[in-house]
Amino acid sequence: MPPHDTTDSQLATLLHQIRACTACAQSLPLGPRPVLHASPRARLLIASQAPGTKVHETGVSFNDASGDRLRAWLGMDRDLFYDTEKVAIVPMGLCYPGVLPQGGDRPPRPECAPLWRQRILDHLPNIRLTLLVGSYAQNHILGKGKVFERVEQFARYLPTYFPLPHPSWRTGMWERRTPAFGEIIIPALRREVARALQD
Repeated sequence: MPPHDTTDSQLATLLHQIRACTACAQSLPLGPRPVLHASPRARLLIASQAPGTKVHETGVSFNDASGDRLRAWLGMDRDLFYDTEKVAIVPMGLCYPGVLPQGGDRPPRPECAPLWRQRILDHLPNIRLTLLVGSYAQNHILGKGKVFERVEQFARYLPTYFPLPHPSWRTGMWERRTPAFGEIIIPALRREVARALQD
């Protein structure tokens, strides 16, 4: 069996285990439905937060307005975005965590990343760039910090990481009052993504 077939088989086994996970089922209002996209040949990793309700319903990461905004930032169409041979999408929490009493989604379940994340990454040997989307991904990987400060100082984290805000409607206000996001950060993001994906 060729080595890549072995790697594919090992990742497929792991994904089967993940999709059968019930570790925090009692805490999930809609029940467990882990959503992630991965291939051993992926070169770009999108480390996000946790699925929303539409993602939970469809089983497709970023299949919502936040995904439209993220794809616009990347200058990437849906075909490339969901091409797991090139792009892996692995959130900190793989299942929809529910809603906070005051509104907004709950944080990713704390059990999830320690249980599965490194095991997934061990099967993604070709990742060249990781997009850290939102506070939970950034804090997990970089330690505690301020999201927008990290985004504005993105060059400090290259070539391994590129921090981004969560692409929700709430980010729009910051985006409008931060001209550098469109003028400097987005062009740099697209250059780094192109570098990661090039043959």
